[in-house]
Amino acid sequence: MTNLFTRLKDAVAADMHELMDKKEAQNPIAALNQYLRQSEKETEKVRKLVERQYRLKEEFSREYEQALEMAKKRRYQASVAEKAGEEEMYQFALQEHEEYEAKANRIREAKESAEQQLLNLEQKYEVMKHKLKDMHFKRMELMGRENVARANYQINKVVEDTGEHSFSRFSDMERYIEGLEYKVNSAYYKNTFDSKIAKLEKELNENENIDVK
Repeated sequence: MTNLFTRLKDAVAADMHELMDKKEAQNPIAALNQYLRQSEKETEKVRKLVERQYRLKEEFSREYEQALEMAKKRRYQASVAEKAGEEEMYQFALQEHEEYEAKANRIREAKESAEQQLLNLEQKYEVMKHKLKDMHFKRMELMGRENVARANYQINKVVEDTGEHSFSRFSDMERYIEGLEYKVNSAYYKNTFDSKIAKLEKELNENENIDVK
């Protein structure tokens, strides 16, 4: 059952990755943004490793100083025990001095190695940051070019639409308005004509009545 669920999960994940790949292929800027985000994450990981290496170098330095201090202390104590004739204490202090001195030498080598590794990491980290900045700048350039391309496409589309097709639309609208104006004017003329005829007819009737009298 577990294997079945695992296969189903892998199949769904594969389909999702394929879908994302198709979307990214359709939008290169989105794919570039995804790549930059991944690069930023990797850069952040390196930064943390550099900090960790720095702390390690500091720890080596502290251990080295402590070992030197203890070696110096045991050497002084061996001198005191020798002058006092305390052979057992002298031998113990002398042995401790040698062990701390050997430890200090080992730590010094490890410290120097850590310092060199830190230097290499810092140099590579700086290169990595410069590369990331270059990629951000390149993305800005590409986004600018994309904006210009999209703007030109929209401009060309509007210019094309305002060509013959646009003028034909305006001509159709103009003819439609002229037709409305003609209908309005005709209706007005008819109404005023009927009024004028009625007025003339009234005046004629009044004149005829006067003549009859």
